[in-house]
Amino acid sequence: MKTDELITLLSNQVTRVDRAAVSRRFVQALLLGAAGSLILMSIVFGVRHDLGVVARTGLFWAKLAFPLAIAVGAIVTIGRIGRPGARVGYSWTIVAAPFAAVWIAGWLVLDGTDSAARWALVLGQTWRTCPFNILLLSVPTFPAAIWAMRSLAPTRLRLAGAIAGLLASSTATIVYCLHCPEMSPAFWGVWYAIGMALPALVGAWLGPRLLRW
Repeated sequence: MKTDELITLLSNQVTRVDRAAVSRRFVQALLLGAAGSLILMSIVFGVRHDLGVVARTGLFWAKLAFPLAIAVGAIVTIGRIGRPGARVGYSWTIVAAPFAAVWIAGWLVLDGTDSAARWALVLGQTWRTCPFNILLLSVPTFPAAIWAMRSLAPTRLRLAGAIAGLLASSTATIVYCLHCPEMSPAFWGVWYAIGMALPALVGAWLGPRLLRW
């Protein structure tokens, strides 16, 4: 076979790469995981009875925006660490910014509150269970995020697992906001943050096992 014939043969068998395949897989994973978390939340905890009232307040949407922004940051970071040799770069800033914003808001709330009432704002009514509730609601979203992550080619598997866990927990936290009665940024900055960190730690531990390729 001549060289020209070989080149022609190979070029005729080139398969076009679907650049949107990975994005579709992540969308499917997040939708399935969020649906599972929503069903689990409805069965175990239930939707808060005054959701229709609080949904008219800006504070409720600020509470939803906190985990939503972290989920967006996690997706951006995944897009970087999922490519071998790519630097994370500014992605960490996008992940850290929502935490920083809520911590600043919580500090401002506490600073303007009488010292005797500050602990009530930090602990709320559900501090003992909140992180574990988020961990429970992450059960459907965690395997979905790992499944989507496996469509990429991460080389730093612990980091990839941690970010996948953070994506799972932030998605679960969005769902949990439909139940959680706590409306203080001082509470979210501590107990929501711990709840989202737990699946991230699990992801860091399981990453080398689940994401090996």
